Amino acid sequence: MTYILLLVGFALLIKGADLFVDGSSNIARLFRVPPILIGLTIVAFGTSSPEATVSIIAALEGSADVSLGNVLGSNIFNITLVVGVTAFLYPLKVQSETIKKEIPFTLLASVTLLILMSDIALQGFDRNLLTRSDGLVFLLFLSIFMYYVIEIGLKSRQNKENISTPKDITWGKNIFISIIGLAAIIFGGNLVVNNGTEIAYSLGMSETLVGLTIVAIGTSLPELVTSITAALKKESEIALGNIVGSNIFNILFVLGASATISPLAVNDKVFIDVILMIILTIVLFIFSRTSFKIGKREGFILAVAYIIYLVYIIIRN
Repeated sequence: MTYILLLVGFALLIKGADLFVDGSSNIARLFRVPPILIGLTIVAFGTSSPEATVSIIAALEGSADVSLGNVLGSNIFNITLVVGVTAFLYPLKVQSETIKKEIPFTLLASVTLLILMSDIALQGFDRNLLTRSDGLVFLLFLSIFMYYVIEIGLKSRQNKENISTPKDITWGKNIFISIIGLAAIIFGGNLVVNNGTEIAYSLGMSETLVGLTIVAIGTSLPELVTSITAALKKESEIALGNIVGSNIFNILFVLGASATISPLAVNDKVFIDVILMIILTIVLFIFSRTSFKIGKREGFILAVAYIIYLVYIIIRN
């Protein structure tokens, strides 16, 4: 039964992503804002819902390894395999604003995480901990990012006021499609995570390894399926915005909310994962600057990097 529910979860993810991308891209047209802004906000927040659900529940249950490992594993998965596979299928266009601000903001969030969790090295404490005050810092950073995105969206809308939208695109229909798609993504993601985790524990995997692999991959499947679907529909701005936005939401909202609810003890092993996440974000920034797109070659390199990382953490644990 576990394996059947796992397959049902995958099916819901795929169909939900298809509906969600269609609805959200049409909403972008109705708002008269660039699709990347919808990708950075509505789509990113929606596809990060499984990470938020799993990490907050794990924090409440005292499973800090799962909560933190889920976010780190998901972000690394997004930067490497999601970007890699998506770019390999259809090159991702990179707007100058994304290069100048959104990707560096992801890097800033990652470096902030490393600093706040380094209590032993920086403050001489007896253990590393993400405290409630650290969680509030993350949420404050998130509010600054949202202010920036909304301001950019309003400016863009003013510049496109005279552009008419197709008459067959209606608010009610596309909001309904987006909600149904998002619900299918979240429910499907939960099915995949719960049943995948049950299978993993039955195979004798540790909590940290489950958090970094099964849970992280499972909660990132919405990003993967949504980004691939968006790329195949030639909505590459939504695809890239989804990935960058999800990584920002994962650190600032998911970890921020989790640490605010319940302080998270930091396993020493995850420092390597945080440093690797920072390095991969820098690599993504460099790739995106080469020709204002991430093509097949860069996509292949990133996908291979994830396979190497996956082998490493399995051996390490």
